[in-house]
Amino acid sequence: MSSSPVLAAPTELPITAAESTPQVIDGVAFARLYGAPLFKLPQDLYIPPDALEVFLETFEGPLDLLLYLIRRQNFNVLDIPMAEVTRQYLGYIEQIRGSNLELAAEYLLMAAMLIEIKSRMLLPVKKSDSGEEAEDPRAELVRRLLEYEQMKLAAQRIDTLPTLGRDFLRAQVQIDRSDAQRLPEVSLPDLAAAWAEVLKRAKLGASHKIMREQLSVREHMSMILRQLNGLRFIEFSELFDAARGIPVAIVHFLALLELARESLIDITQAEAYAPIYVRLTYVPS
Repeated sequence: MSSSPVLAAPTELPITAAESTPQVIDGVAFARLYGAPLFKLPQDLYIPPDALEVFLETFEGPLDLLLYLIRRQNFNVLDIPMAEVTRQYLGYIEQIRGSNLELAAEYLLMAAMLIEIKSRMLLPVKKSDSGEEAEDPRAELVRRLLEYEQMKLAAQRIDTLPTLGRDFLRAQVQIDRSDAQRLPEVSLPDLAAAWAEVLKRAKLGASHKIMREQLSVREHMSMILRQLNGLRFIEFSELFDAARGIPVAIVHFLALLELARESLIDITQAEAYAPIYVRLTYVPS
């Protein structure tokens, strides 16, 4: 369980540090003060009575405490003996009221609900106008307890799953880097980002025209080859004419991909996030 609300043991008394610390521990100092060994506690040292307390149970809230009381005594959660559970619940609350009033307030709200349910169960059962029996006063509390228990068990199952850093460590491999310069390859995300920039620029100059235009991928492939002929390389965005609109840009891009697939052109990049360049494939003579 977590370490949020805590309940002190009902029969344990606070143990002060002065009572539990021996004057000398086998001739070895149990503390150092400004670098000097300290073999016994100073006579004028004040230690509060509640400096050291023993906690036996920790609970995450009123529902957690109530579910603990029911499960510990094997009570049927669908038929809770309200008198016994309420008595034990109030006993636990009395233990924390003196030390943590703010924490006790959260539990007092649940105690008031238990007392209300117990009082309603003592009243005669009245049937509704339709002749059906009235709902059990414990029904809403039972529903909340069952839902809380399901979530608690699910959290425990999740906690048993292997966790990085607790149950296993991530393997790390160190690779020796050679002195040869390796230029990064053009990745799909980089190519997609460049294509998105072209589309963005094409949309700025787009206008509504109703016309039918025959677009041929092969024709645009020839246009790209003619445009690259005689040049060492050209920037990716300079291959596109944004003024011709998005349909032409799409066909031009498909032609570019087809040329790359047929190994007629190379798409290169000098380094990560650098401009993308296109050139004719080098064919040794």
